[in-house]
Amino acid sequence: MTMVNSPLPTDIDRLWERRVQLGPADRDAHATVVAALELLDRGEARVAQVDPDTDDVIVDVRAKRAILLSFKVFDIVEASVGEFRYRDRMPLKQRFDGVRVVPGAIARWGSYLAPGVVLMPSFVNVGGYVAAGSMVDTWATVGSGAQIGRNVHLAGGAGIGGVLEPPNAAPVIIEDDAFISSRSMVVESARVRTGAKLGAGVILTRSTRVFDAETGDELPRGEAPAWSVCVGSTRIKKFPGGEFGMPCMLVLKRLPEGGSHDKLALEDILRDHGLAG
Repeated sequence: MTMVNSPLPTDIDRLWERRVQLGPADRDAHATVVAALELLDRGEARVAQVDPDTDDVIVDVRAKRAILLSFKVFDIVEASVGEFRYRDRMPLKQRFDGVRVVPGAIARWGSYLAPGVVLMPSFVNVGGYVAAGSMVDTWATVGSGAQIGRNVHLAGGAGIGGVLEPPNAAPVIIEDDAFISSRSMVVESARVRTGAKLGAGVILTRSTRVFDAETGDELPRGEAPAWSVCVGSTRIKKFPGGEFGMPCMLVLKRLPEGGSHDKLALEDILRDHGLAG
């Protein structure tokens, strides 16, 4: 992980140094933070992204600081959508150019949704970034700062964790063409690489051990390899009190790079391994 040269003003860093003294009455600080979050809301700044040359995750610490400062300088206000009432420091998102938003979907201001995104009844938190052609399905969550690539499907109930503190911590990265099946959880700076498909109920954290089912090799922790099908599994570990199954992730199959793999094809692969109904 490396740090990015931020498009946000250096005033954010100066405000961060005296954040303990800040409050809603600090109007200059308020204006600076509003301008910073507007850049995030328009997608002109991002909490993090993958460097195409080095493959490193680069984090914009200043963007995270701006979000954290908003909780200091924004007052709690009431908002309404029809008969629904909200009280929060962060207003709801208003910019949905080219985005389909199904009733029940919620996105906070400071998140970015590219044209072609579909939001079913779901939640996208501040600093989240969802690229073109992706779907956030029913009850799925994109946590604060999480980065979702192009043509990704977050299936029903999938949880993509967020992280704002410490500001230099890398968020979850879901790369292009990934499929995150129902009730899967990807948290703690874990990374799902391009074209990877996670079966239902997979839990992937930064420290999750990952194994190749065909070779038995251990792969990098906390990562779903590119163009692979992955499922949750266990490995036996000895403790003083006995032997217990510890969670891990298993790479079942490698997929052709760049291929199109729909949900039915994924289910066929899982069914071949006795993992689908």
